[in-house]
Amino acid sequence: MGHQDTPDPPGPIDRGTLQTPSEQITAIVRGRITSGQYPPGTRMPSTTTLAQEFGVATRTVRKALAPLAAEGLIETRPGWGTFVANDKEA
Repeated sequence: MGHQDTPDPPGPIDRGTLQTPSEQITAIVRGRITSGQYPPGTRMPSTTTLAQEFGVATRTVRKALAPLAAEGLIETRPGWGTFVANDKEA
C-alpha cells in the first residue's frame, strides 16, 4: 500500500497556471490528435468522459473543443458524437 511513485493520470489540469482549464484541455486534445493517439476518422471520447478525466464540467470540455472544431481538427455529427476530422488531401 502507499505507492508514491505512480505517475499522475494523463492530462491533469494544472490549476496553478494562468492558462484556463479549457485552454489546457484544448492543448492536450490537440496533442492527442496530432500525435495520432486519436487517429483521423475516429470517434472522440464523450464530453462526459473527458470531463471526468480532467475533473471539470462538461461545459468546460465543450468550450475546450470549440477551437479544435473551428480549426477543422474535429467535427461534431449530431446524434453520433465528435470525430477527429479526416486528413484533407490536396
